Amino acid sequence: MPALLRAKEMCMSLHLLHNANLDVSIRHEPKAGSVRKGAALRLVSTKDMARDDWLEVRRTGIGSSDAAAAVGLNPYQSQLELWMQKTGKTDLLPAVDPNDDTSPMFWGTLLEPIVAAHYTKRTGNKVRRVNAVLQHPQHPWMLANVDREVVGACDVQILECKTAGIHSARLWKDGVPEYVQLQVMHQLAVTGYKAADVAVLIGGQELRIFRIERDEALIARLIEMERGFWEMVQSHTPPPGDGSESAETALRCLYPHSSGEDMDMSEDALLNATFEALLLAREQLDAAQKHEARLRQAIQIHMGEAGKATFAAGYVTWKRSKDAQVFNTAQFVKDHPDIAKAYLSTRPGSRRFCVSPA
Repeated sequence: MPALLRAKEMCMSLHLLHNANLDVSIRHEPKAGSVRKGAALRLVSTKDMARDDWLEVRRTGIGSSDAAAAVGLNPYQSQLELWMQKTGKTDLLPAVDPNDDTSPMFWGTLLEPIVAAHYTKRTGNKVRRVNAVLQHPQHPWMLANVDREVVGACDVQILECKTAGIHSARLWKDGVPEYVQLQVMHQLAVTGYKAADVAVLIGGQELRIFRIERDEALIARLIEMERGFWEMVQSHTPPPGDGSESAETALRCLYPHSSGEDMDMSEDALLNATFEALLLAREQLDAAQKHEARLRQAIQIHMGEAGKATFAAGYVTWKRSKDAQVFNTAQFVKDHPDIAKAYLSTRPGSRRFCVSPA
């Protein structure tokens, strides 16, 4: 394994094992290391299973692709959004079209067999599909879908196929991204296997292969952290927001309407401290934005009519965008009210969060 990937995995393990904000005590249960090859249960066959039925099965536990989000380490999905999916609130979230050919998920699914075939060509390792949702024998809420099982190799048993486009390729610069490592470690925990290969197709033309070895300490930590999330699912207790766009979207979908009720939180010490911290953060943000504007304007004054300025640390551009045509809706409604009425539709309003200091 490349030294760079080993270093990254060690950093990830330390991050999970020692992050004070995610500290959970280890319980005395069967050691993760006691689970070995063949221990996973075949919960249900996925051959010819409808997508909706597959999603319903996934809702009954934490799958390998859920692992990073469940512990708050997925850059694309928050704990709160995942919690909504697991508690049956998926219909409140924006619908995901699996046939949308502009989404990374569509191309990842389409190219998976090609990545798997080229992995076999590159390594000589034969692979086969695993048409089942697998379940951990000791922790029934731990589920896994494995892209491919490696056949006949003594040093690796799982193949995870990935694709990385223009925007996500940077995440693979130093090896396997943390959220993918957690996905694979979850698979190793469920199956009891010792190692997995991750094959990623970068930009549609470069295949990279990384080896991830089983880490018992990390698996034990991951199980405990996932358990904490699953307890929130079972108790219908929403996890805290993490500041991401995913959490913002989840909150808008979870609480789209205001009842008009007033709540007095002035006696709650924790929430009062949170509100005061919010006021301070907004003041600091405003000051930072003004500072940024002053620095930007200082450079703009020196640039004058120049379109580009180069510095030792980089460069800036200041160019005029192309003219664009816009439709004057207000004038059209005024001039042709009857025609406009047939094409006007109502856009639902959204809740605004306004802060007013005393």
